[in-house]
Amino acid sequence: MQSLSIRFILTLIFFRAVILSSQAQGDQEVKLYLNSEKTHWVKGTGLGQIWVRYTDLNPGSTVFGTPKDEVFDVGLRRVRYQVMGQITDQVFVYTQFGINSFGSLSGRKPGLFLHDVTAEYALIPGKLSLGAGLHGWNGTVRYSSSSVGSILGLDLPYIEESTNDLTDQFVRKLGVFAKGQLGKLDYRISASNPFPIQTALSPVPTLPEDVSQIAYYSKSAPAINYQGYFFWQFLDKESNQLPYMTGTYLGKKRVFNIGGGFSTQDHAVEYRESVGEPVIQQASRQFGLDVFYDTPIDKEKGTALTAYAAWIDYDFGPNYLRAAGAMNPANGINEQGTFNGPGNNIPLIGTGKVYYTQFGYLMKKDLLGKLGTLQPYGQFTLSDYERVETPISTYAIGINWLQAGHRSKLSLDYQSRPILVEGTGEKLVLDSANPRKGMWVMQYQFSF
Repeated sequence: MQSLSIRFILTLIFFRAVILSSQAQGDQEVKLYLNSEKTHWVKGTGLGQIWVRYTDLNPGSTVFGTPKDEVFDVGLRRVRYQVMGQITDQVFVYTQFGINSFGSLSGRKPGLFLHDVTAEYALIPGKLSLGAGLHGWNGTVRYSSSSVGSILGLDLPYIEESTNDLTDQFVRKLGVFAKGQLGKLDYRISASNPFPIQTALSPVPTLPEDVSQIAYYSKSAPAINYQGYFFWQFLDKESNQLPYMTGTYLGKKRVFNIGGGFSTQDHAVEYRESVGEPVIQQASRQFGLDVFYDTPIDKEKGTALTAYAAWIDYDFGPNYLRAAGAMNPANGINEQGTFNGPGNNIPLIGTGKVYYTQFGYLMKKDLLGKLGTLQPYGQFTLSDYERVETPISTYAIGINWLQAGHRSKLSLDYQSRPILVEGTGEKLVLDSANPRKGMWVMQYQFSF
């Protein structure tokens, strides 16, 4: 433990030295114009997120059969490239490709894969656009479609990405969508083909023969997934050119939105009422409400506030509960294992109610002189799931060092997660010996 902690601290010092020369600059954008009026254009962007991490592993974790209690590792959380363009007055195209979660246990020489490929036509510019392709126009709540480059905390609120890499491709599906703004109302609706669970890169658990009253994703051909999200913009309007919602504007907008949405898919999950009885299939249903507030406090000093809260009702069938962890640093479990599974897995998405909130405060712009400023933040999730005896919580606290806004950002984050085991009854309970585990992550983000 001590040697790993020393290495983590030394790496923090190294990262600080690397980015000391970063200078805060104004927003700049480079476009290739396709006509003399400069109304048709193409542009490209890029993003990288490098993680340096110390993880207190879940009980029973192994790495290729070797028992491990803790791990220090470095990984590429995301590498993304985008190319988009306004090709005609009505046609907008968008593509994104890259990699996710390339860690020390990943297959070597990863191939770039497609995240988004969409084309849309503005029937009524600004008010109604129709599009199709591999898209992220999702429903339920704001961060079911997150902008990875403007996240407030270290990572996305994946409590709101309920089918991430189960029936979608990192929240994207192939389908059609409609979106627009009618006055202060911003809306999006979509109908998409979920990917069959059999094509997932990591195996998706399916219903065992000897299990009853616990739902699993269905092996049947997936039905159409219908989604929608609608929000009222009381103050400044947000752009809806892309589906991905901004995490923090760093004081550049005054935004106050209240929204609600849904997602539903017929016969998405299946279960048995008792062992030996026929399999019952049912729809998955999601409904959510949320509020987002982002505002400058003192424009002269550059201080700002970001706050967000959401309530989500998930229904994936009786007692459904899935554990998952970002860029998992362990790949096995032994007889000491718990429901969480290996590494940094969290009891993440399940049937029940979820309450999520985040809060951030941007300090004055010249706090560190030419070296930028700081933005402390906190995130908290309370999950009241059918399969767990009492509500469970996950939280993260951290600070962003913004050298050039989101273009050059160093973050330090501590995350705490609950550990669940089988109880004396039918419900899961907190592990009395190891009720919680933690993870320290330092991330450097660059974008252009």
